Amino acid sequence: MLLRPVLSPPARGLLEDGEEEKTEDEVVQLRREIGLLPAACFIVGTVVGSGIFIAPKGVLVNSGSVGLSLLVWLLCGVLSLCGALCYAELGTTFTKSGGHYTYLLETLGPLPAFLRLWSECLFIRPAVTSYVSLAFARYVVEPFYAPCVAPMVLIKLVSILGLTFVVAINCWSVTMASRTQITLTFVKMFALVLIIVPGVVALAKGGRVDSLTLHRLPLAFYNGLYAYGGWFYLNYITEEVINPNRNIPLAIIFSMVTVTVCYVLVNVAYFTAMTPAELLLSDAVAVTFANRALQGMASVIPFLVAVSCLGALNGGIFSSPRMLFVGAREGHWPPIFSMIHIRRRTPLPAVLFLYPLMVLMSTTGEIYELINFVSFSRWLFIAMATLGLIIHRRRFPDHLRPFQVPLAVVGTFTAVCFFIVGLSLYSDPWNTGISCALTLTGIPVYYVTVYRYCLPRWLRRIFGKSHLPPFHPKGREDMKISVMFPDYFSKQLQILLEVSQQEVKTF
Repeated sequence: MLLRPVLSPPARGLLEDGEEEKTEDEVVQLRREIGLLPAACFIVGTVVGSGIFIAPKGVLVNSGSVGLSLLVWLLCGVLSLCGALCYAELGTTFTKSGGHYTYLLETLGPLPAFLRLWSECLFIRPAVTSYVSLAFARYVVEPFYAPCVAPMVLIKLVSILGLTFVVAINCWSVTMASRTQITLTFVKMFALVLIIVPGVVALAKGGRVDSLTLHRLPLAFYNGLYAYGGWFYLNYITEEVINPNRNIPLAIIFSMVTVTVCYVLVNVAYFTAMTPAELLLSDAVAVTFANRALQGMASVIPFLVAVSCLGALNGGIFSSPRMLFVGAREGHWPPIFSMIHIRRRTPLPAVLFLYPLMVLMSTTGEIYELINFVSFSRWLFIAMATLGLIIHRRRFPDHLRPFQVPLAVVGTFTAVCFFIVGLSLYSDPWNTGISCALTLTGIPVYYVTVYRYCLPRWLRRIFGKSHLPPFHPKGREDMKISVMFPDYFSKQLQILLEVSQQEVKTF
């Protein structure tokens, strides 16, 4: 039995069932507090993180030439914009939060959705958070040790401190997390402008771009797409966006065009101040650039890059727990994670659940090893979600779609994603193979705990009751789903965290 919060409101009228009517402020639910500007800042602030300061090295070394690397940056921006437009249609067609999970559940069924949720919790979110927090810590610590190498232990300690700070903000208040994102977004855009302006000036004076040779192009796209990663995070919080049918498409179009233009210009600026060999030798591209082109402000760049990473960290931690929250609400995860703090109105259990996993990955991971490791599963599920969009259009042509993308754009984006995913298995079979294997481990978990409730009777008594999820036909006893959490422990944890189920039904 799940507990409900005890509230003490002033006397009001009674509803038909005899209960007191609650005001809007007292209803336990995630509120629509994200307008157009916060939504656009949310995307820009999440996309522009550590990627533009880390990925140029990976794009260059895998593309093999400066000219081709700039083309890769442009094509990655166009591809990301196409994907973002597809997700704008998905976000206005299916108005639930949850992003990839929700769209896979609605179009392809529960197994792909569960695998996306499984991989998000098992390694995608911890790995993404790990390399962003490590990049943040590196830019904070290394200026104090230059020209020597900073201790890795100190870098990892600072990364955990930054991660803890952002988690605390997201546990405390949605409004505070949103305002923090807006502030950090404006700071990081200032950092990009600070790099772009001297680069364009140098190019106008005749700066040249050298060339190398072609090599491992799929991984160049992976590194570029990593830098653009985050355009889909707004879809994780659809239920908290004001007027999503209007604001989601507008925020996506404005933010992705802005980011693409800035990224191409930033890379042009890099190559006007550094040779390709110098860029490949640099572990902190922005700092190397500042030492060459911004000698009077070189000390400011590491701080601005660290702030940029912190903004990306905040956007990821704000959005990702919403997928876990929705998955628990749909019956694919223990119900405690579908609960909201009764005063803060934040999905507190979902945020706290991911925190130790993210800390663990931050202490064990390395930045460049994690990019390809995460990208395979992430882009595989994005391709499956847009494939589901095509299938849903054919099956339900009369379904209301407030924003619709040309079918050619959806089809091209889906084909390119599957092509990149397939080639990555050839280009980097080790990391992508591990990512694929970890994703597939969710299949037996799904069939044991979701599709067929195969746990012994004594374990069922420990883990609590099971229930039929809403997407299964009535009477299918073999489709029961395990709560997978001790009933008594769940009650005590609910009391300790002061959380309750959402009181407003989401369609």
